[in-house]
Amino acid sequence: MRILIVDDNPTNVIIIREILKKENYRNFVTASSAKEMLKLLGIGTEEQGKRPSHIDIDLILLDMMMPEMDGIEACRIVQQHEHLRDIPIIMVTAVGDSKKLAEALDAGASDYVTKPINKVELMARIRLALRLKREKDWHNERDQRIKDELRLAALVQNAVLSLPITDQNFEVHAIYQPSFELAGDLYAWYPLGDGRYAVILLDMMGHGISSSLFCMFLASVLKDTVTTYVEPEKVIQELNRRFNQLYIEKQLVQYYFTAIYMVIDTRLSRIDYVNAGHPPGLFFQGEAKEPVLLESNCHPVGLFDRIDIQPQSLSFSEDGHLVLYTDGLMEMAEGGQEEQLKFMVSHLNGSHEWQEEPMREAFFQEQPAMERDDDKCLVWISLKKGTV
Repeated sequence: MRILIVDDNPTNVIIIREILKKENYRNFVTASSAKEMLKLLGIGTEEQGKRPSHIDIDLILLDMMMPEMDGIEACRIVQQHEHLRDIPIIMVTAVGDSKKLAEALDAGASDYVTKPINKVELMARIRLALRLKREKDWHNERDQRIKDELRLAALVQNAVLSLPITDQNFEVHAIYQPSFELAGDLYAWYPLGDGRYAVILLDMMGHGISSSLFCMFLASVLKDTVTTYVEPEKVIQELNRRFNQLYIEKQLVQYYFTAIYMVIDTRLSRIDYVNAGHPPGLFFQGEAKEPVLLESNCHPVGLFDRIDIQPQSLSFSEDGHLVLYTDGLMEMAEGGQEEQLKFMVSHLNGSHEWQEEPMREAFFQEQPAMERDDDKCLVWISLKKGTV
């Protein structure tokens, strides 16, 4: 533990040093002014890129009354630097003015002792401050480990998402922005051969670690489920069965997910789909500005042991594009579902070609993760009507 003693009076510094030595605290450094203290802490060197990567100070004993810059002002400056805020500052003062002491505490000081210094009181306050500092350091280190693990988990989760496909008559792209490090949305697509493609977008209830774990389970069974069962009704039935196998005893929250799954046949110009409680897909064909809605035709997956499904089909005779999305995009618009759909259509009814930048500008403006209310995901499928 290293203690920084800041006082313009050499006698006071000597007294504090001797008290610390007798209590076996021998790792300390001194400064004769607030400005010297700030220099030791690396404040004022950031502009030259010389800020220390680690500040080896665990406690500051700071005289309140000093020339040029007093302890209260120095304390305020220290608090402006995030990497220094966790260093406890004990004010050492001869001032008995309660307003001044309150001002010091408001400026960021954690405690104070009065002059003449009482050895028992000083050491009690130092031990308390250092104990709190150790606890805070432990929590900070644990939080950093958790953040590092979450970042790694996010990379793993991102790695299971499908890459774009750009075939002659079929293209599929996606943009994804999780609300936090981990997310509850998942998309995937699989070529089935003979010009057929399976595409799924699902949105797990909630977001965060629990939802992301459920998503990773679904990602692990998706490919096998899709390639084995293929047809929309059978795939959703199987996902419902698999998901319900995740029995959690005394589960307080009923987890479920919405999904839209489809098989696109570019040879027959046909789309077979099931929408399990998901926001409606939007299919724009030819020059039409109003889309065909691929609306929900069954309840979300995982709510019940059995799920009644009526698969739907539609055909296309011209080039077009199909957009799937999660409700995080719809919620960007105020009002009910009708107003939200108008908002979506107004941004999606242009060219059938994939244009990533306009989509990012419309729906994925950068914002801090903690301010994101929900995961946002958009899947864009371009369909070309032609001879395969």
